[in-house]
Amino acid sequence: MSKGDGTRQSAPADHLPALHLPVLYTQVMEGLQVKEDGTYLDGTFGRGGHARGVLQRLGPGGRLLLMDKDPEAIAHAGQTFAGDARVAIRRGSFASMAQWDETAGGLDGVLLDLGVSSPQLDVAERGFSFGKDGPLDMRMDPESGESAAEWIARADEREIADVLWTYGEEKQSRRIARAIVARRATQPFTRTGDLAAVIASVMPRGDKIHPATRSFQAIRIHINRELSDLETGLDAALERLKPGGRLAVISFHSLEDRIVKRFINTHAKAPPANRRLPALDTFVPTLRAIGDAQKGEADEIAANARARSAVLRVAEKLAVDA
Repeated sequence: MSKGDGTRQSAPADHLPALHLPVLYTQVMEGLQVKEDGTYLDGTFGRGGHARGVLQRLGPGGRLLLMDKDPEAIAHAGQTFAGDARVAIRRGSFASMAQWDETAGGLDGVLLDLGVSSPQLDVAERGFSFGKDGPLDMRMDPESGESAAEWIARADEREIADVLWTYGEEKQSRRIARAIVARRATQPFTRTGDLAAVIASVMPRGDKIHPATRSFQAIRIHINRELSDLETGLDAALERLKPGGRLAVISFHSLEDRIVKRFINTHAKAPPANRRLPALDTFVPTLRAIGDAQKGEADEIAANARARSAVLRVAEKLAVDA
């Protein structure tokens, strides 16, 4: 699964350059309801397709805050928006947005486009893709934390199986973990192609997707702490959003979308009553869901395969009386 910063040739939308149209672009812009003098944070800059759309709608008094773990994405942001006083850039996970002084005055919108960007997938040296042989890395920030190769070298069989099952929903997780541990006893894993081949060798035939798809997804999510960052980032976004501010999140697999859906529902809907328990304080909603989950239209999916699994959810922060 990948994040929606996919590149495709297409007629431009809202004058966005045709060479780079991210998934669900129109829906995201409609969901954010960008105000000319607002302050907006794109927590997953990637290559900036959504960010450019927001910036187009900002006036001289507007503000665009950009974050990304990936140093290459941050370098690209610096080159793209150099000299624009409306833009501030910070390298790091969106989970830390509440620690950024630029957000202290409140945000009118937050965008999170989850998963892996097209450049990360397309460059073999980043080690995200089983389809392109490269170093077994998978870190969104290659200068921080443990690489996939290092984790696979030290994790025991049970931990590997648990990760594959929990984050990849891989039914053959135990069989794959057993094969990985057996093979690394004689030769360490250092390449994506090698790991993909070992996984494929123990998988039953007939699956429509590549046999390593779920395992690579699971390892990537674990290495980058993606789901824990998402949970922390959603809390931080709610904290920093102004009343009336919008949260827009694009997910690419069910684990992410489940977290986002549950977060919005928890803050938008009162929990079901339990007659056996004493009545709790009156529920006060702090979010309002804006419509239902949105997916790409057929023409977008036909032009950009990475839009097929994208799901957008939008919510608005409500004013709460003191």
